[in-house]
Amino acid sequence: MAQENYGQDAPTVVRNLAIIGGAILLGAWTTGTGGLWFRQLPAWVLALRPTLVATGWVLVAMAAWMVVSSRWLKPQVLKSLLDQHAWRGDEAVLDIGCGRGLVAIAAARRAPHGYVTGIDLWQEVDLAGNSPAAIHANAVAAGVADRLTVDTGDARALPYPDASFDVVASMTAIHNIPDAAGRTTAIAEAWRVTRPGGQILIYDIRHARAYAAQLKTLGAVDIRMSLPILLWGVLGWRFAATKPA
Repeated sequence: MAQENYGQDAPTVVRNLAIIGGAILLGAWTTGTGGLWFRQLPAWVLALRPTLVATGWVLVAMAAWMVVSSRWLKPQVLKSLLDQHAWRGDEAVLDIGCGRGLVAIAAARRAPHGYVTGIDLWQEVDLAGNSPAAIHANAVAAGVADRLTVDTGDARALPYPDASFDVVASMTAIHNIPDAAGRTTAIAEAWRVTRPGGQILIYDIRHARAYAAQLKTLGAVDIRMSLPILLWGVLGWRFAATKPA
């Protein structure tokens, strides 16, 4: 039986941290043994060995933390994010930056009589194996493929009518928009497609508090912001915001 696989976030970053950290540790170890060409290095370089060892271990630890964050901690943050909504079971849900479907499929499980739409630009630099085929395979494995539609599109120009969804969710996606103006547009789009009485659920790194502040200016109520959450070595925040009926 096929198993769900939600991939590794920022795989290139993880690879580079592991390779560079491992290379530094190997170099420092070889220097310490006095073997190979390292024994020809000047004394001031050899004196740096403790610093190199510490740096190497920090980089390797960062790579390991990013793996742990993606594989085990991210699903726990997702659960706490979706717990902010009082699910009826018939919601129309939009997952912005759906990737391989972690949020979309969890939402489909909570809305067995509803429908979920995921939208993404499918950038593999942000998530390993990110593709429509990957989220479809996970939806099939989870038994929710008949209640999930996947679109290709930009969060800054959502191809949906106003007030289309009861719940609009996004997890670690909007920060990938490089400019503040683009992120502001994406949040405005999320607000536009949310139905009156509906809810926006977001977890993101770096900018989440700015998103919540923007939604407040747009009229959102009952904004609930979490304490800082450390994933991938970067602080993030989870929040829920309601669009007044």
